[in-house]
Amino acid sequence: MSAPLTGPAHGDGDPVRTWRRLADTSVLLDGFHALKHALRFGAEVPVAVAVDRAAALALADDLAPDVREPLTALLTEVPEETYRTLVPRPHPTAVAALAVRPARATHLAALAHTPRTAPVVVLDNPRNLGNAGAVIRLAAGFGATGVVTTGTLDPWHPTVVRGGAGLHFATAVERVEVADLPSGPLFALDPEGDDIRALKLPDDALLAFGSERSGLSAELRERADHLVSLPMRPQVSSYNLATSVAMTLYHWSMGAV
Repeated sequence: MSAPLTGPAHGDGDPVRTWRRLADTSVLLDGFHALKHALRFGAEVPVAVAVDRAAALALADDLAPDVREPLTALLTEVPEETYRTLVPRPHPTAVAALAVRPARATHLAALAHTPRTAPVVVLDNPRNLGNAGAVIRLAAGFGATGVVTTGTLDPWHPTVVRGGAGLHFATAVERVEVADLPSGPLFALDPEGDDIRALKLPDDALLAFGSERSGLSAELRERADHLVSLPMRPQVSSYNLATSVAMTLYHWSMGAV
C-alpha cells in the first residue's frame, strides 16, 4: 500500500486526482526552481507535489524565503513512486507542479503594446527545445518584453519550460507567424550583417535569431530592417543560440553606439 499523502488538500481533496485531471491542459513546472519562479511572477498554480515536503520547504527557506508561504499552502507530499508517474523525467529536487498557461490574447497585447521599453526576442524556426528554454530564461533576466517563436516548435513544451526554469511567467512567450510579428524595427542576426558594435539597438527593436542549423528563413530575412553580426574570430563558425541572444541583449542593455 502507498504511503498516505501529507500536506494541504487541493481541488477535490486529492492532489493526485487533481493532477491527472489538469495535466493535459496545464503547464508542467518541473523542479523547485521552476515552481519558485512561477510563483514569483504571478502564475496560477492549482496543484504542487514533493517527495519530501519538509526538504522542499527548507530549500525555500535557504533560497527563496519570499515564496515560503505560498509553497507551504501548496505543497503536498506524495510517495516517490507516485511522483514518478506524474512527471516524464524526475527532477533532482523531486518537486513538481501544474500551472495555468497565461492567456494568449494577454501576451499578444503585451507584445503589441507601444511604446516598448525593452526588445522582443524572435526565434525564427528554432529546433532545439533546451536552447529555446535557455533563451527564455535569458530574456526574462534582461527584462525583455517577450520571446516569440516562428515555425513548429511549441515554446510552452515541458522541455522548454524546464530549460527556462519557470521564467516563462516573467515575460510574454508565444508562437506567431512571421507576418504577425509585433511592430518595430527588426534587427536580424546574420554573419554577413553590420558589426553590432557600431549600432545602437532601440528599446522597441525586434531581435531575430535564425535556427541552429539553417539560420534565418527567407521570409524573416525579407522582413528584416537591418542585418547585424556579432564579433567572432575568423574560422569560428558560430555561437550557441543562447550565447548569441545573451551577447545581443547585453549590447542593448549597455546602450552602446
